[in-house]
Amino acid sequence: MKTLTFELDTRQGKSQRTVTIHQLIVAGWTGRDVEAMEAHIRELEELGVKRPPYTPVFYRVAAQRLGPAPEIQVSGEASSGEAEFLLVRDGDEILVGIASDHTDREAETYGITVSKQMCEKPCAPALWPLAEVEGHWDRLVLRSYATIDGERVLYQEGPVTAMRSPADLLERFSGHGGDFGEGSAMLCGTLPAIGGIRPAERFEIELEDPVLGRTLRHVYAVAALPVAG
Repeated sequence: MKTLTFELDTRQGKSQRTVTIHQLIVAGWTGRDVEAMEAHIRELEELGVKRPPYTPVFYRVAAQRLGPAPEIQVSGEASSGEAEFLLVRDGDEILVGIASDHTDREAETYGITVSKQMCEKPCAPALWPLAEVEGHWDRLVLRSYATIDGERVLYQEGPVTAMRSPADLLERFSGHGGDFGEGSAMLCGTLPAIGGIRPAERFEIELEDPVLGRTLRHVYAVAALPVAG
């Protein structure tokens, strides 16, 4: 488990919220649009990743991997980030945030669960109550930027409607025997990468709420460690 202190950003103001994460889930292949989801599956198949047996899939990752790290260290040059909306349960309340499912792409070709476990899952240090955005959920926008060879480029952008809704994902998780109880956190799927999946030295993630005029953001650097063998 891992204890994190977030800034809770609500319509009434901001406060601190400390949550102990007991369970971290990474939901994969969560697309509502079957064609778009197929595009992401094919994108990964080009890297040697096997097609999933069913969708969505719920991978379990060590809770210690989640946190607002300003820098992560990875093994080699074959990892990359993905912007995903994040769900966190604290008591009777579900909170929403933004995180990166940073993944080792070489390891992903032989074991997706292994690849998820190998990298940290950086997240923004702030959360919103899900109840405040449920009424206009489909207006939220997910976005990421990658700095590659010193150049900052738009890496992902699109509405959260590309992924299944929080209620749908939690229902499906329960249907597969999961329990999204106290201290659970879930990364909820991503958008295709503009120009294809590739590594970056810096990654930025955003979840924009144009209705309430606010954005959750996080930026982290990626330090690639040498691989000796």
